Amino acid sequence: MNIQTEKLEIIQWLAKINDSKIIKQFMLIKRSNEEDTAVNLSQEEKEAIDKGLQSINDGRIKSHEEVMETTRIKYAHLVK
Repeated sequence: MNIQTEKLEIIQWLAKINDSKIIKQFMLIKRSNEEDTAVNLSQEEKEAIDKGLQSINDGRIKSHEEVMETTRIKYAHLVK
C-alpha cells in the first residue's frame, strides 16, 4: 500500500471519529510535528549562517583533518 492510500484511509477514518480523546491525541501529534519542524532563528543567527555559506561559496573551507591538526598543535597541552 502506498503512502497516499494510507493517508486517505486515515483521513476517512478520522472524519468518522466522535471521540474527543482520540481527536486530542491527534492534535498533540500534530502540534509535536509542527514544533519539530519549526525553527525560529534570530536575525544574528541568519546572518551568521549566510556568512558561513558565503565562505563555502568563496572556497574558504578547511577539511576536518586540517582543523583537527591545527587544534592538536594549538592545544597540545590538553591532548594526551
